Amino acid sequence: MRSICVYCGSSTGNRPAYAERAVALGDRIAKQGLTMVYGGGNVGLMGIVADAVLQAGGEVVGVIPEQLVSWEVAHKGLTRLEVVGSMHERKMRMFDLSDAFVALPGGFGTLDEMFEMLTWRQLGIGNKPCAFLDVEDFFEPLIGMIDRMVAERFLHAAQRADLWHGDDIDAMLAWMRDYSPSSASKWLDEKHAMARR
Repeated sequence: MRSICVYCGSSTGNRPAYAERAVALGDRIAKQGLTMVYGGGNVGLMGIVADAVLQAGGEVVGVIPEQLVSWEVAHKGLTRLEVVGSMHERKMRMFDLSDAFVALPGGFGTLDEMFEMLTWRQLGIGNKPCAFLDVEDFFEPLIGMIDRMVAERFLHAAQRADLWHGDDIDAMLAWMRDYSPSSASKWLDEKHAMARR
């Protein structure tokens, strides 16, 4: 693992712990010699985690759509800033640049990006580890919903087990380095799996 993509809010949220965890993650990424890939913004948790990596001597690559550059939210002090034409191009480029993905607290955009990576992995498009790094149980309701997807047979239990969730940065990074993707089929029912053949 040489690079890690961080998805997180363009706001800081209403708890100091969110920013504190962003700083801790950025510091750990740099000290483990990883390059951070993220959405290229200088606002919210995005700016905080990027600044933490840079301050600790690490490298940060930002990928940002032209529209957001024009809104003057692009971080000007990154190791490299790539400007792309659309959000779709941004997600594809971040996927190409990254060996693993982690979500800190955020809103619609954070969940959209992480769930697209989970879906790609489920479909066999990618096989890179994905993790929700929790802060004061922010992601607990979401993880509960994912567990319900398993219980209601919309998601394979092995694919749920393939997703890391917790609050320990070192444990998360160790899991990512040792990661081996699930071989479970997307299809829960054998008849659907047979129909694809």
